[in-house]
Amino acid sequence: MTDTRRRLFLSLCSMVFLVNFARVVFASLLDPIAVDFQVDEAALGAVATAAWFGSALPRVPTGYLLTKVPRHHVVLGSGGLLVGAAVFTSFSPTLPLVTLGAFLLGLSSGVYFIAANPLVSELFPGGVGRALGIHGTAAQLAAVGAPLFVVAVLVLGDWRLTFRLLAVAGVFATVAIYGAARRADLPDAGSEDRDLLGAARAQWRIVLTGVVVVGTVGFLWTGLFNFYVRYLSQVKGIAPGTGNLLLTLLFAAGVPAFFLTGRLADRFPNVPLLLGVVGGFLCCVLLLTLTGGFWPIVALTAVMGYVVHMLFPVADTYLLASLPDHHRASAYTAYSASAMIVQAGGSVVIGRLVAGGLPFDTVFLGLVGVVGAVLAAMVALHLTGRLPAGRVPGEADSSPAGETT
Repeated sequence: MTDTRRRLFLSLCSMVFLVNFARVVFASLLDPIAVDFQVDEAALGAVATAAWFGSALPRVPTGYLLTKVPRHHVVLGSGGLLVGAAVFTSFSPTLPLVTLGAFLLGLSSGVYFIAANPLVSELFPGGVGRALGIHGTAAQLAAVGAPLFVVAVLVLGDWRLTFRLLAVAGVFATVAIYGAARRADLPDAGSEDRDLLGAARAQWRIVLTGVVVVGTVGFLWTGLFNFYVRYLSQVKGIAPGTGNLLLTLLFAAGVPAFFLTGRLADRFPNVPLLLGVVGGFLCCVLLLTLTGGFWPIVALTAVMGYVVHMLFPVADTYLLASLPDHHRASAYTAYSASAMIVQAGGSVVIGRLVAGGLPFDTVFLGLVGVVGAVLAAMVALHLTGRLPAGRVPGEADSSPAGETT
């Protein structure tokens, strides 16, 4: 790869770190926010869900914008939105305004991912899985660091300091992308991608497959990790401070998962890999409800974190390496927006069910059953040849040859 593309890629990795931090950090801030505003799980679930709904809602408009505006310009806009939303959240005096701030921070991540993921895949078309894996690893490092960062911030000040520091970092990252993009040899692979609805219609089978699989798993996953610290405290008897460390482990296990699974997705058929990951995650959640004792929960946390984070590089490679240039960004937008809308509700639904009197374990087991039924249907469709095959290396590899990272 050229040095200019390398520098742009590195600056994108810095921005994806920040936008992902902005939407996952609320999992670590729910307890101090609850103390500050004296609210229950239902209200806290609304805050966490707002970030994910914010990430979902701008994806279709952003996809349409990408048919008119270069990808890197939209990425720069997401950086500006991140900075403004972080400042707004840091000064919000009421919970409804904090919830609005979470929504705006989510907006910045949704805009970023829709513009940046196709750009990354087009920068390195010969190694899509590898590039997306590295990019995803940078995002995952933010999830790993968020709980520890919050612990440090709470020693220095209150939870609002988190967002003030995020705003400062966002300014630097946005400036870095601007400078790198001006000098980069930018790809023109998406220059013919000018029909959002037409692309979605043409690629509806693979888009729908991604939405059903990632949306339903993501619904369970976002609710689980946002309430993980409170779940461990209330159900497993683990202190909140230790629970934050286990939340860190849950995300830390995803770092090698992103890095290694992107390479696996370049080498193995994507659909069996994707369905296998879903089955593994459901087994982990089932075991979590049955497991007692500190060290078994530590071990299960690590395994579950690794398995669930395999889902995202496999799903992105499944779509981005299989979609043609003239449909890639638009069809990916349709998938991403729809999947995010489905999964965004996980936190608020789980929060309301628990606040209404259902035990966490009952809620989690119910969702395992629902997602398990979806998985069984997907496996049946795959075995009968009714699912899009996606990328099958050596047999139906549709990605163009080119540079790799």
